[in-house]
Amino acid sequence: MKHHQYNPDFPFVKKPFEFNKHSEKSLLQYCLGGTLYMPATKDVLQKLLMNGFPGLTSMIMCFEDAIAERELPEAEKNIIKLLNSIIQALQNNKVEQSSLPLIFLRVRDSIHFKDFTAKLTLGQLEVLTGFVFPKVDSENLYGFLECLEVLRLRSGSKLYGMPILEGKMIAQNETRAGELAKLRIILSSFKSSILNIRVGANDFSSFFGVRRGINYSIYDISTVRDCLADILNYFSREGEDYIISAPVWEYFLADKKENIDHLLEGDIHKSLLSRNAILNDAVDGLLREIILDKANGFVGKTVIHPSHIKYVNSLQAVTREEYEDALQVLQIDGGVCKGSNNKMNEGNPHKNWARRIVCMADAYGVVENESSYLKLCHS
Repeated sequence: MKHHQYNPDFPFVKKPFEFNKHSEKSLLQYCLGGTLYMPATKDVLQKLLMNGFPGLTSMIMCFEDAIAERELPEAEKNIIKLLNSIIQALQNNKVEQSSLPLIFLRVRDSIHFKDFTAKLTLGQLEVLTGFVFPKVDSENLYGFLECLEVLRLRSGSKLYGMPILEGKMIAQNETRAGELAKLRIILSSFKSSILNIRVGANDFSSFFGVRRGINYSIYDISTVRDCLADILNYFSREGEDYIISAPVWEYFLADKKENIDHLLEGDIHKSLLSRNAILNDAVDGLLREIILDKANGFVGKTVIHPSHIKYVNSLQAVTREEYEDALQVLQIDGGVCKGSNNKMNEGNPHKNWARRIVCMADAYGVVENESSYLKLCHS
């Protein structure tokens, strides 16, 4: 699979790479994009087989907050049925592996993770890309990761973990630094198994009794912003280099065709950050938050509606200016040189940024400029 397949005729400066669960982790960790989150009780088989989620490249079926505890047996049966049906469809050539998204399961806790995965066959595990661990803290993280390593050895398959940082010890200022330091130490022993770190901004918000409105972003909630900033500080700094996915945008939107021709030549970043109307409140709010996600170093985003996918993935693409500057930085041995648009490129300070830009270009492609984002969204 590859990104932006819903818009096959888009004139990329550089096309995105194809990828699957067996791709090198150095590429795959950037490729999740807009990860669609759904309850594990939902029947999604036909949508997956018939490309009913255009642009979808990764999905999480949730056994935890998305369902009631009494629904767990039904959810487990549904997931096993889904995996078996996908295996059969692949064997009967009714679907190609390249057209299926990366599939992750969000388990309830470490006990459920161990118990449920014991029921899965090697064939079912091969369909999965990994598991999402909710409400991770320094007490339960090792249990999740140890079980994952046992599962990887038993299956012989590439399986990844994605812990969600969303607990009270991180939310509280007086315990945050110590907790993040402990989590970093534990994760360091399992780094090759960690595809992304995810964050639970809604859980953080709940600790403070707040909720972002449709016309502003999670970064406007100061207590939550501080949590996110410290997570980035601990896990995305030089030498750590984990890929951290941005928090979910919680507003649904109507995915209707709109006449956007008059918008395509404008400076979308400037308009959004100045809060000038682009499409509608829900889309504008999502786009504004994605811009801030990227500016802060997040890659991809959890989404709750299929219509969010193309907006998240389109804005992950790299502009020609960014790409050419990144290539220039990687080619110089220290020192400075003049980059595009009258800016200074420095060989050492900009090196980590340049490496990330090249990886993003491989995953999402290179577009001409910022006006290309909405063109890519609306095929």
